[in-house]
Amino acid sequence: MNILRSWREQKILLKRIFPILSDEDFEFKDGNKESMFKKLEEKLGKSKPELELIFAELQLL
Repeated sequence: MNILRSWREQKILLKRIFPILSDEDFEFKDGNKESMFKKLEEKLGKSKPELELIFAELQLL
């Protein structure tokens, strides 16, 4: 996947698509992004592949 958008842009787009998300949902400690992704999966009711697809689609918006 080619990253075309900054992380900041991706967070803004995700919060527009999923209004239930907040800035706190995107926090992670010590570079542990996996814990953040697990929180997003649970909150959105999406599997890891579904979440990866959502992030890939953000690159096309």
